[in-house]
Amino acid sequence: MRDKIKATATVLLIKNGYARLRFADIAEALNITRANIHYHFGTKSKLVDEVLIEYVALTTDRMATVWCSDMSYEQKVIATMELNRERYLLFNKSNECGGAPWSLISRMRLESNLVGPEARASLVTFSRSMERYVADAIAQAQVNGEITRNAPVNDIAVQILSIIESAGPITQDAGSFERLEHLYMAHMRVIAHAYVTKRKRVPHVAAS
Repeated sequence: MRDKIKATATVLLIKNGYARLRFADIAEALNITRANIHYHFGTKSKLVDEVLIEYVALTTDRMATVWCSDMSYEQKVIATMELNRERYLLFNKSNECGGAPWSLISRMRLESNLVGPEARASLVTFSRSMERYVADAIAQAQVNGEITRNAPVNDIAVQILSIIESAGPITQDAGSFERLEHLYMAHMRVIAHAYVTKRKRVPHVAAS
């Protein structure tokens, strides 16, 4: 039952945020009593902290699977985009239409002052982990000859990290996934134009 409560709480947190999360809504969704939730987690803050810490850890592991792999830099960017799309489509009907929130990390950053110190620290750790993964991936791409040695590594890293960390708000503001996809692919086209030695054709995606 603990896992079911956490899964339901995750969905409701993404949709409604911390302030609007109610044990009554979780209980109704699972056809259990609020006392049952209190028995397993005690308080709302304890439930949210556990949910967020586990979600961040899972997301970090999934990103590590991509960014610490032997894939090319281009493949890593595209794989990251597809991970975003997978989660986006859990909360939105299609790529073309839907501005519903889908990232718990993005959602909880807006309310980080409401979560406990360990949960808040997990959000910081995620950002730092992504900075390390991306920097290492760019360095490896240079060693492999995919990206030229004179490429501005910090500028490339800042650009892709900004897209990754803002993926949720980007789709919400645009009302679709298309804008986010365009940004990922535009990033690849800029690099391919100026700094890729082993040129690969990056598909063109029209701006939404």
